[in-house]
Amino acid sequence: MADSEPIQNPPTVQPAATEGAEAPKGPSKSELKKRAKEEEKARKAAEKAAKQAELDAQKAAAEVDYATEFYGKLPLNKSQSRPRRERVQIAALTPSMDGQTVLLRARVQTSRAQGSKMVFLNLRQRTDSVQALLSVAPEKVSKQMAKWAAGLQIESIVLAEGVVKKSPEIIKSATVGDVELHLTQLHLISGLETVLPFTVDDANRPEPPETEAEDVQFKRVLLDTRLNNRVVDLRTQTNQAVFKLQHGIGHLFREYLDGKGFIEIHSPKLQGAATESGASVFQVSYFKGKAFLAQSPQLAKQMAIAADFERVYEIGPVFRAEDSNTHRHMTEFIGLDLEMAIEEHYHEVMELLDGLFLHMFRSLKQKYASEIETVRKQFPADEFKWREGPEGTLKLSFKEAVNILVEDGVPREDLDDIDTTNEKRLGRLVRAKYDTDYFIIDKFPMALRPFYTMPDPEDPTVSNSYDFFMRGEEILSGAQRVHDATLLAEQMRGKGVDPASMSSYLDAFKLGCPPHGGGGIGLERVLMLFLKLNNIRRASLFPRDPKRLEP
Repeated sequence: MADSEPIQNPPTVQPAATEGAEAPKGPSKSELKKRAKEEEKARKAAEKAAKQAELDAQKAAAEVDYATEFYGKLPLNKSQSRPRRERVQIAALTPSMDGQTVLLRARVQTSRAQGSKMVFLNLRQRTDSVQALLSVAPEKVSKQMAKWAAGLQIESIVLAEGVVKKSPEIIKSATVGDVELHLTQLHLISGLETVLPFTVDDANRPEPPETEAEDVQFKRVLLDTRLNNRVVDLRTQTNQAVFKLQHGIGHLFREYLDGKGFIEIHSPKLQGAATESGASVFQVSYFKGKAFLAQSPQLAKQMAIAADFERVYEIGPVFRAEDSNTHRHMTEFIGLDLEMAIEEHYHEVMELLDGLFLHMFRSLKQKYASEIETVRKQFPADEFKWREGPEGTLKLSFKEAVNILVEDGVPREDLDDIDTTNEKRLGRLVRAKYDTDYFIIDKFPMALRPFYTMPDPEDPTVSNSYDFFMRGEEILSGAQRVHDATLLAEQMRGKGVDPASMSSYLDAFKLGCPPHGGGGIGLERVLMLFLKLNNIRRASLFPRDPKRLEP
């Protein structure tokens, strides 16, 4: 039996379903819901993972800054290279340059980000400004570049390159409002290492009338704050215009006098004696002795006439040790002085000076109209007026000026001298009666003038002297000078000056000197009154007064 096949169990035979038996049941409804939830959860997880993967990919792509060479801080300029790239001035940008790429250096006056992809900058050069736009663009301007530009400090100096675009409407926030600069590159030349004391925009705001000063809502930068932070204050468009006008006055002074045969001289500012009186001079040590800072080039001018220079002028500093804290006085200012020989009468000098002022007024109005308008935005004022035509400049004698004030109610006994208050009052009266802000007063009392003033030939109590006025304030004092040594020494003693203390000056007249006269003008005062700045310190770059000796 060993070779026989093993016995196998017979297959199990399933009983046939009997008719009417129940079929097996499928998944329950709850099971189906559960499975559906799981499938939906798995689908959402897959979608989330795919979306995150896409975001990660976008982020990774964004982290690659394709504009790194188009922005950032430049290395310190040590003149290490000179690529000679042409630069433009903002003032030169015009709609005709639409589409041109330009390069310029400017300060960031204002900055405003619009979202993460756009930054508006106001770029400024002196009195000129233009709006610049930096907008994210593929392969040109990255988000990182826009973020960096938005973080630039106000007043930073930048090198900007961009395409000039004609503006569809005038941009009022910029002086050059008919174009916009679409930036393609922006680099920082010089940033700030300290906090701005105030913004240039705040410092540019119009000065409110004194009656409204208490009610102003915006930030007002006071004069002391300005002067204590003068470098920032001088950046304002107003001050840029003011000092361009100051330059213009000096230039026009030279231009006119050069045309009249004058030559410019340079006198010493250290002197061995006071020019006018010892009470108003700064005394300084001078080796083992003492010296004085010049109150004016008066002595040098006269000695130059005695040396046959005939006609001379000087522009230079003048020092006055007067403890005056007024709106129109400083301890150091710039004097515009001239002296000339007289042929017949001292009115030759007065008339030449009048011609000089008229030349300056006309030329300032014609050549510097833009700067005057810029200043008026901050310091609104009536236009400065003077008389033209056959009638010419108004000329009053001292007695006539006094009579005008007396007629207006000023007691005559108060008018031996016309003080500052009455000067202004006279200016208002003259403006109302003669429609001019500029006039001359002649024939001052001898008692009011310095020792070198020539007395009137008919009345020794009156002098051959004159003052010029703008808006009721004196801006020039002048006269015929004494050119006779004997009379000069006599008048020195009468004013309490020892002739021996000024022997070299007196000797110039002992050697023979022609009759002569001249005058001295305060540059800052002319500028202040022409523009009506209300305080002479606004017309001085770094003013000096009894309380201010910085920087």
